[in-house]
Parts: sequence; structure tokens; C-alpha cells
Amino acid sequence: MATILVTGGAGAIGSSLVKGLSREHQVLVLDDLSSGWIENLRGLPVKFWRGSVTDDEILKEVFAASPEIVYHLAANFANQNSFDYPQKDLLVNGLGTLKVLQYAREAGVRRFVYTSSSCVYGNITEPIGEDSHQFSLDTPYAVTKLLGEQYVNFFHQHHALPTVIFRLFNSYGPGEYPGKYRNVIPNFMFRALQGEPLVITGSGEETRDYTFIEDTVAALTLVVSRPEAVGRTFNVGTGIETPIRELAERIRELCNPGISIVFQERRVWDSISRRCADVSRIRETLGFAPRVDLETGLMRTYQWFKENRVAEFRPL
Repeated sequence: MATILVTGGAGAIGSSLVKGLSREHQVLVLDDLSSGWIENLRGLPVKFWRGSVTDDEILKEVFAASPEIVYHLAANFANQNSFDYPQKDLLVNGLGTLKVLQYAREAGVRRFVYTSSSCVYGNITEPIGEDSHQFSLDTPYAVTKLLGEQYVNFFHQHHALPTVIFRLFNSYGPGEYPGKYRNVIPNFMFRALQGEPLVITGSGEETRDYTFIEDTVAALTLVVSRPEAVGRTFNVGTGIETPIRELAERIRELCNPGISIVFQERRVWDSISRRCADVSRIRETLGFAPRVDLETGLMRTYQWFKENRVAEFRPL
């Protein structure tokens, strides 16, 4: 049994990770609940601190519990939020990541796992490999997630901290509530269940690589005992791209076939027309392959929405 810290552990990905880890390990969770939900941790045998990764007093208390492994998921999420509040984005994603790295180094952790984002990539028209040198400066979120990667690599190269970076591609699934700064799938489902039209910003032909949260977590947990992952960066996706129009049609059919789909102009920061992961590295190095297809993942997400009556108490 290991003691594992998950920052951002009340979010959708974080809480799913925590749930799995807590079956065999002692899990510590640090989350300021700015984009996480305490409901996601109900009934789980974890020690929880509410606070920010920028707060030294909280970090001292958390690391006094002697974590051996750190999953750093906490972030100011995501693109539109960073566009509206760039200083907070830099504070949390930049300074916060640096502080967690410093405490992890002092604690002598045996693995530091950082979740970056596919947002760091520019507008690339082919499946994107980890060695791409085309990076996005479209939003502060893209800039600060890439900054976080550079800090992680610095600590690995200069302080021998055993790090792993994951660039996540459009993870979705149970545990993510709708909201102003949330992802497209929970927001589409919320609107559909409210009988409201699904709003697409753009032509609808823009593609993304939607990855079910269970698969994302499976990738994250692989690296704890895999030395060949240390010092490396991995895409976590399916390698399958889906147009946003098709996604909207699938969700409409699943949740409320009577609603309409409407189109608006693209957001000023959103220039990405195509995004799809090249997953060959994670497949060949770690033997990882996603198991949940989009149809199944959407159905399971919809079932979670219904079971938790999400549309009734989480207005956008």
C-alpha cells in the first residue's frame, strides 16, 4: 500500500482516479473546489484538504502526510476561463505547479505525474505526436499548461525527480457537471435534458478526440510501476476524431430527439479545426489501448446524469 496525493482530486478525472486508487492505497486529496465537486468524493476512504496548490501552509500540511506518489491534476480550467482570468490561470497552473514540484522533490516522491492537455498543440491537420514542435499560444491555458510541462521536465533533468507527463485529449464521463467553463459533452447533455437547443460555435466540422474518463484513468494508473515511462510525455486519446456536429447529433438522439442544433460564430480564441491523438507511443511503450467507444461512453455519461439528477441542480 502506498500513500498517494491527488491534487484536483474532486474533479471528474481526479475523483475517478481517487476512487480506483483508494481500493488499494491510502489517498490524500487536495482541491479548492473551484472546478471540482465534493459530491464526487462522498463515501470514499480519503483524507481531504480544501485549499489551493498556491498555498504553502496547506501544502506543508499535505506533504507532512508523506505521499510517495503525486498526481498533479489541479488546474485553473480551461480555455475560456483562462481567457477571462489570465492572472489566476498563471498563478494556479504556473506557480501552483512549481510549488507542488518543489514539495514533491523535498519529500523524495518516487513518481510525479502531471496532467497536461492537448490544448498545448497548435492547429495541426494530422494526428498529433508527442514530438510535435508546433505549440499553441491561442489561450493562456495552453500557455500555462505548456509552462507546467517545462517545469516538470526541469525537475526531472536537474533534480532527478521521476516524472511522467500526460497530454489528455478531451476526456469526458461521469463526475463532470455542466457549467460556464466546463466541457462540451456535459453542457450539451444539460441543455438537451432542459429541452434547449445545442449551440455549436463554428461550422460543426471541427473535430476532437473524445476519450472516456475510465480510459484516461487507466492510462494514468499504469505508470506507477513502469520505470520506462519516467521522463517521458504521452498522449492519452483514442486516435479517433469526431466532428462536433456528429457529437451534437448523437447527444440529441440519446437525450432529447426533439431539440434543435444551432450554430454561432467561433469564439475568438478557438482556431483549432482538427484535433486527434497519435497514440502509438503509449500503446508501444505501456501497452495502453482505450476500451470504451464514444457510443458506450455517452450512454454511461447520460445514465450518470439521470441517476444523479444533474440537470435539476446544476444550472449553467
